[in-house]
Amino acid sequence: MTDTLQVPQGQRGPADHNVRDQIVLAAKEHFSRYGYAKTTVSDLAREIGFSKAYIYKFFDSKQAIGEAICATCLSQVMEGVLKATGEAGSATERFRRLFLTLVELSAQLFFEDRKLYEIAAHSVSEDWESSRGYEAQIQALLTGILREGREAGEFERKTPLDEAARSIYLVMYPFINPLMLQYNLDRLPDAPREVASLVLRSLAP
Repeated sequence: MTDTLQVPQGQRGPADHNVRDQIVLAAKEHFSRYGYAKTTVSDLAREIGFSKAYIYKFFDSKQAIGEAICATCLSQVMEGVLKATGEAGSATERFRRLFLTLVELSAQLFFEDRKLYEIAAHSVSEDWESSRGYEAQIQALLTGILREGREAGEFERKTPLDEAARSIYLVMYPFINPLMLQYNLDRLPDAPREVASLVLRSLAP
C-alpha cells in the first residue's frame, strides 16, 4: 500500500515514482541553463513534454521542485562533511574538518554550477524546509563534536554547551550560508582556516 505521507512536503502522489525523478532531473538541467527565478512550471512542462497539470500531480509548486533539487545538493555536501569528520582522530580535528569541508564543498557548488547554487540561496532566503533541515544537521554535528571534545578534555566546560554551540555556529555562518558565502569567496581559503583556529583556541581548557 502506498503512503503519500512519506512524500516530502510539497510533493504528491506515490513516494516511489520514476516520473517524479524524471521531472526533477529535467528541472535541474533547465534551472542550470536558465536559473530558478526565471523558470516557470509552464517552462518545465514544455521542456519535459508533460502537461503542467501532470507535473502538478507530483509537485504542488515550482518551489517543491526546487526543494527536491536543493535537498539533493545539500545532502551531497553533508555526505562529504560526514566522511571528512568521520576520518578525524580527535574532536579538535573533527571541528576543523567540519568547518573547512563545509566551506570547500559549498564554494565548489558555487563555482561548478552557479544556477544551482542560486536555488540553495533561495532556500535560505525563503526559509525552505530543505534549508532548515540542513542547518539542523550542521548544528547537531557541531554540538556532538563539542560534547566529545569536552569528554576527552580537549575543550573547556565552563560555557553551557548550547550557548557554545550557538555562538560557534554564528561565527561559522558567513562562510556556510549560501547567501553570505558568495560575498566572502575572495577570502577563501585563508579566512575560514583562521576562524577555525581562533575558535579552537577559545575552546582550549
